[in-house]
Amino acid sequence: MKPGSAGALSTVVVAATVTLCPGFGGAQSYPIRPVHIIVPNAPGTSADIIARLIAQPLAGNLGQPVVIDNRAGAGTMIGGEIAAKSPPDGYTLLMGVATLAINPATYKRVPYDALRDFAPITQVISLPGVLVVHPSLPVRTANELIALAKARPGEITFASGGQGSFSHMSQELFTSMARIRMLHVPYRGSGPGYADLLAGQISVMVPNILSAIPSVRSGRLRALGVTGNTRSTTAPDIPTIAEGGLPGFESVQWSGLLAPAGTSTNTITRLHRETAAILRSQEVKNRLARDGAEPVGSTPEQFAAYIKSETGKWAKVARAAGIAPE
Repeated sequence: MKPGSAGALSTVVVAATVTLCPGFGGAQSYPIRPVHIIVPNAPGTSADIIARLIAQPLAGNLGQPVVIDNRAGAGTMIGGEIAAKSPPDGYTLLMGVATLAINPATYKRVPYDALRDFAPITQVISLPGVLVVHPSLPVRTANELIALAKARPGEITFASGGQGSFSHMSQELFTSMARIRMLHVPYRGSGPGYADLLAGQISVMVPNILSAIPSVRSGRLRALGVTGNTRSTTAPDIPTIAEGGLPGFESVQWSGLLAPAGTSTNTITRLHRETAAILRSQEVKNRLARDGAEPVGSTPEQFAAYIKSETGKWAKVARAAGIAPE
């Protein structure tokens, strides 16, 4: 889908439940009207769930309603463009996701520069994937998969939710680091690919950990390793891919709040402080853990550095995989 195509729109208003925090009162204090968070994904996706999870407590902390505005489409670029071109006044934010760093490597035209057109506030969560195989594939570790792929170059199939998707780029990172060749089979979304994986028509995939664990526990899939740099609290028995034979491997989905570039430092600081406080609450930590996600709450500077690092990493992976921007 090209930028400018119509995306799904779902708006939820979360009412503020408390008055303005002490020290931030007054007619001209930020905020004095509702704050909108644009989610560049459809309702029910991980970014949408995360945005709604923090919206209610954020409304309470800010003393104003927080509006969730779903603007899906064009590989998350529709929502990103709307946010990037909004006034830098703190009233329109973006729940950015990993494609913010991936898209420059897979699209010829991205209607914004993630490093120039946004002011990072904080990385909200990190959500690892898990490298899984159909049980018919005779491997039990990442190292065994690498050995089999070297013995059968280009024969083992892996599914993805489409070119440039998290599952695709994670697998390309794996193959480039392991110096192996596998056959990429892109689908229109992760669901169909996952269904074919379960049916044994595809051998390998990297879905997010939440969606994969039930099938792993039932024996319908075999987990070789989680894609984060530490084991997941959701499935601590599954080693990381780095532990399983590929040191230094890391690929995670993430969500984080950003504002348009030019938003005042005071506003960014306020939004960071309130959001980080929410992520430290035990209730939110418990809710995220059930979904396999880890709260982050990084500083604006740390988040900016992370986006820059991720952008460079995925550009390198795309070049190694011979991915031509579309």
